[in-house]
Formats: sequence, C-alpha cells, structure tokens
Amino acid sequence: MDRIIGLLGTGSMGIMVCLASAMADGQSPNARQDLGITAEREAQIQQRVEEMVSTMTLEQKIAQLMGTAGEPKLERGEAISGINVDGATTLPQQIGISCTWNPELLRINTTYTSKLMRDLGITLALSPMLDVSRNAHWGRMEESFGESAYLTSRMGLAFVRGMQTDDLTRGVATSTKHFAGYGGQNKDLREFMEEILMPHEVVVRLGNTQSLMPGYHAYNGVPAHANEFLLKEILRGKWKYDGVVVSDYFAVKQIHGSHKYAEDKLHAGAVALKTGVDLELPNGDAYELLPQALEEGLISMEDIDRSVKRILTLKGRLGLLDHPAERKKDIVMDPPEYRERAYVSACQSLVLLKNDGVLPIGKGVKKIALVGPNADAVESLLGDYTQQTLSLYWGKKPLSGENPKLVTLREGLESKLGNSVTLLYERGCEWTGSYKSAVEKVGDIGDEREKKVVEIASKDFGIPNPELALEKAKESDVIIAAMGENRYLCGEGRDRKDIRLAGEQEEFVKKLIATGKPVVLIVFGGRPHVLTAVNDGCAAIVQAWYPGEEGGNAVADVLLGNVNPTGKMTVTVPRSNEQCPVWHSGGYDSQDMPLYPFGHGLSYTTYKYGNLKVARRARTTDPWIEVSFDVANTGKMDGAEVVQLYVSAKGLSMPRPPIALQGFARVELKKGDVRRVTFRVSPQQFAFYDKEMGLVIEPGEYVFKVGASSTDIRLEGAVELAGPVRQLGQKEIFFSETEVAPGR
Repeated sequence: MDRIIGLLGTGSMGIMVCLASAMADGQSPNARQDLGITAEREAQIQQRVEEMVSTMTLEQKIAQLMGTAGEPKLERGEAISGINVDGATTLPQQIGISCTWNPELLRINTTYTSKLMRDLGITLALSPMLDVSRNAHWGRMEESFGESAYLTSRMGLAFVRGMQTDDLTRGVATSTKHFAGYGGQNKDLREFMEEILMPHEVVVRLGNTQSLMPGYHAYNGVPAHANEFLLKEILRGKWKYDGVVVSDYFAVKQIHGSHKYAEDKLHAGAVALKTGVDLELPNGDAYELLPQALEEGLISMEDIDRSVKRILTLKGRLGLLDHPAERKKDIVMDPPEYRERAYVSACQSLVLLKNDGVLPIGKGVKKIALVGPNADAVESLLGDYTQQTLSLYWGKKPLSGENPKLVTLREGLESKLGNSVTLLYERGCEWTGSYKSAVEKVGDIGDEREKKVVEIASKDFGIPNPELALEKAKESDVIIAAMGENRYLCGEGRDRKDIRLAGEQEEFVKKLIATGKPVVLIVFGGRPHVLTAVNDGCAAIVQAWYPGEEGGNAVADVLLGNVNPTGKMTVTVPRSNEQCPVWHSGGYDSQDMPLYPFGHGLSYTTYKYGNLKVARRARTTDPWIEVSFDVANTGKMDGAEVVQLYVSAKGLSMPRPPIALQGFARVELKKGDVRRVTFRVSPQQFAFYDKEMGLVIEPGEYVFKVGASSTDIRLEGAVELAGPVRQLGQKEIFFSETEVAPGR
C-alpha cells in the first residue's frame, strides 16, 4: 500500500499539518494483530498463572474478580477522547472522529493516548464504544462511530490497534463495548448477526482486543451480563475469545435489581460469573458474595479459577506480572504535538452540511455577529467521558477552560480575525429553559449515579439578552449562530424525544434569519438535530459535534477558509422527530427523505469522478473483485474527498439492504490533481445468513456504486457473480483493500 502525504492547510499553530493515508502504516485492515505475544511467551504466561492460582487463597481470588487485588494492579480509565485525567489532551468526541473517515488519524491518536496512559500507570482503557447507532434520540449516539457497521468496524479496529500497539507490554488493553446490541431494538436476527455484531467480531478476531464489556441492556429478554447466547455461544464459542469480560458499572447487581432476572444479588453475581463475566466494576457489589455462592453450590471453584486465570493472563500479557505499572514523574500532559493532534482531528471532524456561498467568510465582511449559548462556552467542546465532563457530571465540579486550555469559538475567531473585522458578541439565548423537561426521565437500567446529577454551569454567563443580540445581528455583515447541546442535553442518561434545537434556540435562529443577514448555523453536540424549521433560512450550516480542546480554532479556520472542510456525516440527519430511527442501509423513504443523508459533506472545492472500471463477471470463489476510478479536484482550493463505495445486491434468496457501504478512502487532492482509486472487494463482504441461518455467498448481480454520499452516486457498475453458493463458517475478510495512486 502506498503512503500518501497531503496538506490540510495552515493550522492554528502556524504550521503545515501533514496527514497520512488510511493505509499509511502499511498494514491490511484484514490482518490479525498478535500484539507481540508469541506462542512461547504465551506458554510462559500460562505456566506462571497456573502456579499463582495454585497458591492463592479464596480471598485473594475474589479480590482479583472485584478489581481490589494488590500489585500488580490493573488500573483503568476512560479513553474515548483521550485519557480522562486532569490536564490531558482532550480530543473530539468519537462521533466527530468518525466523520473524518480517517482510521489512520484515529490509530495515531490512540497511540498517543496509549503512551500517556502507560506513563500514568494505566493499562486498561474502558473504550471504545462499538454500538451501531441509528436513533438520534439516544443520548449515547455521541460515543459511537455512527450508523454503518462497516465504518464502525474500521474505526473501532483502528482505535484498538493504536491503543494496544503492536507490543502489549508497552500498550494499553482495550475494553470494547457494549456487547451487543446496546442502544438498538434488535428485532431482526439477521441484521443483528450481520451488522450489529460485526464491529465486535472485527475487534475480537482481527484486533485481538484483550477486554470486552457487555451492555446494560437485555437481548431476547436476557440481561447481556447473563446472556449465554452472547457471552458463551458467540463470544467464547464461535469467535474463540480468550480475553477478559468486564462488567459495566453496577450492571451485575442490576441482573436482579433492574432486570429481575435473578432472585437477589447473590444469584445475580453467580449467574454473571458462570456466564463469563470475569471482573465486576466498579467495586464488586455482587462478587463480594461469591464465597457464599460457592458455599451454597451456586458456583464452583472451577468457575472462580477460570475468571481469575483470565485476569492474571491479561496482566501477564501486559507485562505487569514482571513489571507492575508505575506512574512516571514530570509527565507533560498536553504537549504541543498532542495539541496538534487535537487540532487536526477537530478540523477533519467538521461537516459542512449546507453552503450557499457565504463560506468561507470573505474579505468584504467587516462586522460579524457571534451569538448563541455555545459561542463562548467550553461546554460546546466536551463530549461525555472527558475528564472535565465526568468531574462536572459526577463530581459536581464546574468546568474550567484551563488544564488543558479549551479554545471556544469566540476565542478562536478573536485570535484569527484581523483588525479590519469587528466581532460583535452576545449570547442571545440559553441552551434550554429546563434540562429536566428537555431529556427523558432516567430509568433503573444504567449508571446508578444518573439520578443524583446536579446541573452546574462553567461560569456565570449572565441573563441572555436576545434584543441586544438581534441588534448586533442587524449591524453585522454575517451572523454566526453557535447553537446545540451541552453535557446535560446529550450523553449517557440524556435521551431526548424532541431533537430540534432545544429550548428557545430554534425560535431565536428564526429571528436571526428574519434580519435578512446571512446566518451561519454552527451546531455543537453529540447527535444530529432536526433542523427542518431553520434549514432553508440559514445560508450555511456546520455540524461541529464536540470538537475538543482545539475546537474553537478549528471551527474558526474552517469558517475563514484557512482550512477546507472535509468531514462527511456518519449518521443520517432526520427531517423530523418521527423519522427516527433512520439509516441509509435500512432504506430511505423516497416520499420522506432525510434532511441530509449518510455520507454527506460539502467542500470549498469541487470534485469530479470518472473512468470507472469494474469486471463484468466474477465468481463466488474469487479472492477479489477490482473496482477502480478517477477522482479529480476541479475547483480552486486544495482539499480531500472522502470517496465511498456502496454495493446493492439483486436476485438473492433473501432480501438485502438496498445499499450498503463496502469501502471508502480519504483522498488528498491539490487543485487540478487527478488520482486513481482502486478498491479490491472480497466476495466475503457480500456474505449473509440464508433461510437456514447459514452464512453464504450467493451468485447474483452486485451493483457497485461510487459516490460522494449514500445518495450522491457518481458512478455505477454491475458485476455478475457466478459459481456455486459458497458456505462460510465465518468471514475471514471484512474490508476492501484500497490503493490511491499519486496525483497526476
């Protein structure tokens, strides 16, 4: 695979940022990671574990299962957007990172985070989340990689590879979550097996994730933490997973308390252990009763030893049995190169949904009105599970814009606008009048701390003055309206039935539009909003997500044209509340199309696709089918186009998704450049479960669709797949192999 270096543009730190291609480390996305664990070393670890277990008391064994054992400790932390430790680099939230469509960017980010975690003595990351997320009402969509099983799998694998590294003794074990089907309805078994399980299968079988976390939910009426189909039949049986299963916080006792599946906490702990949950988090509420369960015959010593051995094996693979992790001295938590990662990531995560030509802001603009609750609020930058929001949400500590420095949009614009441009600022409205009325009531399943949340602002913003904001808007040449969410409106425990702009935001934007001045709407938050009421009136719309510590600089640079936007949506933007859940592979209703489709994202330049080449015939037994085409930058600005390969199948024995993502590449293109993109697609990517629930590749017509989004298809070519029906035990190839030729 080639190594492609491109220029994003002049960054906020006055440097040219170089970005690598999606295959820059030279590895196939279908390669299994061995983590530097040779057969000889694994045998040595197993021998040592057997010796340790043979001399341990029951009390010592239970301490391992509760996570309270002494050295070597398995210290853990959240790492979805950088490690959740004071002062550490805060990256964009995961949904924003997914919109970069750049697995290599993510792999490098998590490699950086992994190194910092090791320096801090932390060796277990309770990340990433791999739930395929298709309902914007769900508060945890922000932690996901979006609605596509394929994209979620690619990005999840990149996260795991970067975090665990190619030598686990220097890396950090990932706890991939939430196994499986959390946040979804799971009514269709084939969809569950083919799509919802795919990211988990990929990180287990290819990524070699060393830890896995079930969800709070129940699958087919059985809590995930007690579900033999999930944890025994699929995970341990079919996929041969040999890592540790850790519980979600308080989830084991909820087998009894919330799900009513076990008669009491004693039985809840027993069924979880027997089903394969090795480590109960956060503090062993139910597992402290395991000695009693053993005495009463609910579990055996073999059950206990099996889980203890898995935990000790993980510690051995991490190198902790030889050298317990220690915190280094004088750690620089947010060095310049880490801030650069935050800036580059934020730039690539931003999605330009609409632009009638007002962006980038031109030299003729002399006055800009900056309004909205997220215009100068650090709340706009921070997703759930950052250290700042965890301290706010659980610790009731107000957010700080320091340690690390959090750059708001106002600060970003002030630092970049010249003396010839005046920035007029006034909030104009609050996020919402009442958070409790804006989100759904927290239930009994999930993190028990949710019911004790107290809402605290980062600072005293004062009472918004909408009249003054409108006056400043009327004086301006362009209005920038920074709207959207904060942690109290989105995140775990923050589902919303109404996902229009909250509170008075929507009405305020309508008043801004009524001034007749062009309105640039910036939507911060963790989910796509229903923007139908203001979409037509806005001159431009940018989906900014929670862009992290450098978010203000990144958004400002995109608005001012210092950076060409390249992000593409990984979730569908619904037209109405009732349209949800909605996702591209489920099929859009032609009579009720979404506001913006999956894969959509605009640029300041233009791209032309052409010269498609696809074989007309192939066989089910062929290793690869080659699809190649040209993409050209026909505009006046350097950029990067995310090219997307979709497949539609016809003439098969079972109904198939009308369109499914099967490949993508981020292609850096200087103005005037043309590059040839080649996807090698495996017929295994077409495999599905037939009427007997056997995994098969069937002959039929497969239409390859190359596009700039799931609805903006530029090229099409069909291949007739002939040959016998091919039976698969399981897939060995999940992803297309991609090559991008140098520019010409």
